Amino acid sequence: MKFLTLILFAMLSTDMSSQDWANLGKYKAANEALPELQKGEKRIVFMGNSITEGWVNMRPDFFNKNPFVGRGISGQTTPQMLIRMRQDVLNLNPDAVVILAGTNDIAENTGPVTLDEILDNIKSMAELADANGIKVILSSVLPAYDYPWRPGLEPNIKIPALNKMIESYSKSKGYYFLDYFAEMADERNGLPKKYAEDEVHPTVLGYSVMEPLALVAIVEALKI
Repeated sequence: MKFLTLILFAMLSTDMSSQDWANLGKYKAANEALPELQKGEKRIVFMGNSITEGWVNMRPDFFNKNPFVGRGISGQTTPQMLIRMRQDVLNLNPDAVVILAGTNDIAENTGPVTLDEILDNIKSMAELADANGIKVILSSVLPAYDYPWRPGLEPNIKIPALNKMIESYSKSKGYYFLDYFAEMADERNGLPKKYAEDEVHPTVLGYSVMEPLALVAIVEALKI
């Protein structure tokens, strides 16, 4: 009886924030406070993980000077992003969404997963957006030779394979494929230190390579 009481106490004392697996609460206030678009403006939401979140933090002018909304959450995998698609993308009524996802799945942040399963989650996010009249831009996963926090998973092999799958799917659906990988990868299929000190998360220089590519993608996608 005492043992069961201890278990119950531990369950009740668990930080309730840990139950918000997809972190739906992170942008709740920010979503509610989004300003009305000015005449002629087109809102673009960037959905992603720490690479997108870091982009907003390190290059705020890119977002503040454009009607761009950053909705990246550090560490997130595609199933977590899929759960928050309605709150953080659809309900914001954007004209387009830029989805950058998959590297944390390969790092097994929320457990082992196949490339097909990662692509399925990306497909679901894209098709939810498409069904709601939102133009879809699917990004290649950025290069990574290895993950400092989880070494030995061969992302330099898995990421190019996943990117080919994302590109093929994008073409089959008429979505824009935004290829960061081709512009940033080194001979190891990794991200050179000039673009990312830890070879995963971009530096300011890394984001400066990504930004013009994203701008072209947005212009082209809005024409589709």
